[in-house]
Amino acid sequence: MFDIVNLLIFVPGILVALTVHEFAHAFVADKLGDPTPRLAKRLTLNPIPHIDPLGFIFLFFVKIGWAKPVPVNAFYLRNPEKDMAKIALAGPLSNIILAFLVSIILRIFHFFPFTSNLITLYLYKLFLATYIISLVLAFFNLLPIPPLDGSRILVLFLPYEWKMRYREIEPYGFYLLAGLIFISYLMRIPLFEILVFLPARIISNLLLGTAPF
Repeated sequence: MFDIVNLLIFVPGILVALTVHEFAHAFVADKLGDPTPRLAKRLTLNPIPHIDPLGFIFLFFVKIGWAKPVPVNAFYLRNPEKDMAKIALAGPLSNIILAFLVSIILRIFHFFPFTSNLITLYLYKLFLATYIISLVLAFFNLLPIPPLDGSRILVLFLPYEWKMRYREIEPYGFYLLAGLIFISYLMRIPLFEILVFLPARIISNLLLGTAPF
């Protein structure tokens, strides 16, 4: 459970990271010829259309949540498989770009001791939260498990037979992901520490010179 101070830091950070992520999906889909995100009013940086109420609630209780998936219709795409991979990659890539931009702001904070003031201290922590959430969100979504973005990217490189078998498990991807989270937590296996936080820290060291998580 979060106290009010953490809420004021965490909520804006996750909203920014999730909104940028979903907007990137919608933007690339629109540029590739699919009007579905625009018609669904998802081509926006307004966070409200992107919020999934249940996913948002889960963030506060289990610290794992999700946004509404951006609707995409492959019928409008010239090369459905490759274009779907591009749309999928846009989400994590946008979060890494966001983290890069925020890292510049954080370096300015480090160079000038603004944090002596309560308002600037809050802003620093807000930017830091956005930075951390963006990197973690990027690498979490790159996991090759449906319905995460990584699954759309992986399909592009699989042989035809494996591709068909992989697509057969797609309807059960959410349960597979939930099962992995549960098993790793129950058995204390650092699965997500290795697959998500480790690469996020590596990128953080490149961007900021340190990994504050």
